[in-house]
Amino acid sequence: MNKCFFLLPVAVQSLLIAFPAVAADKLPEAISDIPSLSEIELPATNAELLTQQSEVRQESQPIPQQNTEPTSTDDADISIEAIGEKDTIPESTPTYVIEQEEIQKQGATSVADILKKMPGFAINDVGHGADIHTGTYYRGASINQSVFLINGRPINTNINTYHGGTDLNSIPVESIDRVELYSGTASSLYGSSAFGGVVNIITKEGYGQPKLTGSVEFGSLSLNNQQVSYGGSSGAVKYNFSFERYFIDNRYRVPVGAANRDAQGFLFNADTATSTYFGSIGIDLNQKNSLNLDVTTLSSRRGLIYFGFPLQRDRLDHDNLNVGLSWKTRLGNGENSKLTTTIGYNQDYFSTYGPTVVSGTEYNRTGVLDTQQITARVDHEWKLTPNNQLRWGLDLKNTDLNGDVLSNNPSRIANNETENRSVLNTALFAVNTWKVSDIFQVDLGLRQSFDGQFGNYFNPSAGLRYALTPAVAVRGSWAGGQRNPGLDQLYVYDTVHGWEPNPDLKPETGSSWTAGVDVKLSENLLGQFTYFGSSLDNRLGVINGKWANIGLVDTSGLEAALQLKIASGWSTFLNYTYTDAQIKTGTEKGLQLGQIPYSSLQSGIGYQNAGWQANLYLTYNSGSRRSTFVRTGDKNTDFVPSFVNLDLSGRIPVTSNLGVIIYLENLLDEQYERVNRIYSPGFTFRVGLSSNF
Repeated sequence: MNKCFFLLPVAVQSLLIAFPAVAADKLPEAISDIPSLSEIELPATNAELLTQQSEVRQESQPIPQQNTEPTSTDDADISIEAIGEKDTIPESTPTYVIEQEEIQKQGATSVADILKKMPGFAINDVGHGADIHTGTYYRGASINQSVFLINGRPINTNINTYHGGTDLNSIPVESIDRVELYSGTASSLYGSSAFGGVVNIITKEGYGQPKLTGSVEFGSLSLNNQQVSYGGSSGAVKYNFSFERYFIDNRYRVPVGAANRDAQGFLFNADTATSTYFGSIGIDLNQKNSLNLDVTTLSSRRGLIYFGFPLQRDRLDHDNLNVGLSWKTRLGNGENSKLTTTIGYNQDYFSTYGPTVVSGTEYNRTGVLDTQQITARVDHEWKLTPNNQLRWGLDLKNTDLNGDVLSNNPSRIANNETENRSVLNTALFAVNTWKVSDIFQVDLGLRQSFDGQFGNYFNPSAGLRYALTPAVAVRGSWAGGQRNPGLDQLYVYDTVHGWEPNPDLKPETGSSWTAGVDVKLSENLLGQFTYFGSSLDNRLGVINGKWANIGLVDTSGLEAALQLKIASGWSTFLNYTYTDAQIKTGTEKGLQLGQIPYSSLQSGIGYQNAGWQANLYLTYNSGSRRSTFVRTGDKNTDFVPSFVNLDLSGRIPVTSNLGVIIYLENLLDEQYERVNRIYSPGFTFRVGLSSNF
């Protein structure tokens, strides 16, 4: 396996690969020779990079900010986008973007699949659609230490344990236009808890003539997936509706000693069934005002796998409703002042249930976390002068939690309870971007929070970008943060693990920073290199079966992204991340945080012509530390072996509107251990049809 890893990059190296897309905002004219990676425009006869803008995106592209006066009424109308408008994010940290065409090429079936191709992410899921508890980390931060948004609206709740974390399977992939990843001063805009980063999922809009797209897939492990989307526009109304139904049993043979291995030698209780619906409607009321409504619903039924011993038989039901209504208006003339007001509602219903066998007697237990969250946001982008832009506003979030714990196990009856808790959080935020000169830009941000449980706290941020030469620019950022314990960690008994809540928990506090350089290595090759770090005190964990603040964790690492234009029809990307997340206090002092690999690499090479497509993806993972629920005899200093994975996807055109899609995954047929004795399947395949009418 190690030989394969060294040989494959050598073969790919001749093509020098690059990351899909980075940073959408334009640089000042004096340093336009160092564009953000996603700004590279290729001739119409050439293939774009693996992350491509679709035709719809090109039609709906808003007028650049530099053009403060629209040239016509039509142009002005186009610049008011219903949902998919590009976010205005400071350039002192990179913004990674994956567009819908690349998502389709990857054959992604969830947001987790999409994020796997982004630098910095370690996602330890078992198979397609598997439960979220096996861990998602960005730059060493857990999924709850990052902020997840849909169209700029939060989808994280105040729940922090595995069955209440952000469900990356909850949004139909068919409805996604692109996924954007921010860090640095963006934390001032979207939440002080973003020690890792901010993931913004932008959904599709409808433009032009009505269009029906869809796909149907069947494959290994009883996979059955259908997706359909219908969108278009009529006058001032834009609309898009999507549906996805997904099932996979994830039942495959695993080695002796694997977690959740049944008596027949198969992975047990890993099946997943989901149905997701998405709808959006946007109305341009006039040249200055637009209204937008989007709704997402999820019904999910799956088994739980938390790499535990003995056999894990708990089930997880998750139902979700997310609704957002936004009003966008252009104040005054031109593009100098834009105001967006958003109201959101999110409900997550998580129910875990399963048997417990004690001395030959089977008992049953149930734990329910029902969260309802109402959010409101006022966001004003104001170009005060040609060289100074202010983005400021107000966030409001009210969370209500109903937690029900029920067990007929005599040893657990004392923990049976019903908890009704609520918390209100309000925050004022502002980020000022000051163009000191044509080559020097400074970002200053602040976020003042008022929390119903943990009082008031202030988190500043700062960033800069400086062009040393027309081919080299340096940048850096720093942001302070605070993440409060979840209502479940504070008050609700965890029926699956038997973990007790702790109302005396303290917030996690600390800061994160980045330093990087953007280099134009040649006319066709751009590189971005980012050194990142964070220091997080009072990190939350479990000690002797009870939630507690376990101490300090310092993280540092390196991200590298390269992008190369090769030739017509060819596209490439490469990104690499090194993460050192070191525990600084407690019994595990000096150890790497569990489930986070030191090194990870993703690369790809693709070719397309006349409807034909072929894409080869390579993933390398150095292996993570086994940390919790380890097998008898395992040490908490043991690491999972490194592994290499190769995936191949392709499309064969049948007609101009119909194609055969093929995904061949794990070509090396290596049944590697992802984390804590959880093993991936060997070689699997998916075959289906995709259409566009």
